[in-house]
Amino acid sequence: MPSFDIVSEVDQQEVLNAVENANRELTTRFDFRGVNAEFTLKEKLITMQAEAEFQLQQMLEIFLAKAVKRSLDVRSFKEGDVVHSGKTYSQSLSLLQGIETDMAKKLVKLIKDNKLKVQAAIQGDQVRVTGKKRDDLQEAMALVRGSELEQAFQFTNFRD
Repeated sequence: MPSFDIVSEVDQQEVLNAVENANRELTTRFDFRGVNAEFTLKEKLITMQAEAEFQLQQMLEIFLAKAVKRSLDVRSFKEGDVVHSGKTYSQSLSLLQGIETDMAKKLVKLIKDNKLKVQAAIQGDQVRVTGKKRDDLQEAMALVRGSELEQAFQFTNFRD
């Protein structure tokens, strides 16, 4: 029976490349000359530090542009609050990895409400969709892609 998995993963190497490219752009931009601003990546957390709050907004736009060029979905990043400490402002971006149970339940409900001829089951941090025909599975993929959920999804492990 054909099946596939719906997952939410971010390629860590591409995130590292986007951070390095954004840092490289900060060194060449005129409005960041002489400013102590940088991006740092630790595990699943990207930290932006600058001397002013408006610079953090510019840095966020720079990073998201670099992430899009690297084929990363911007919905994979969640913005944290701006923290003011002494002379510096910092903000964190966390990577959304895996599908939480409430989001998985929304996915299963979405698939069942559209009365597709597939079954969706939650398996840990992913959702397995099975059906009798490949076309039904492709309909389910199109439905998930077209839905306005606040997370990026990928489809893996497609089996005929």
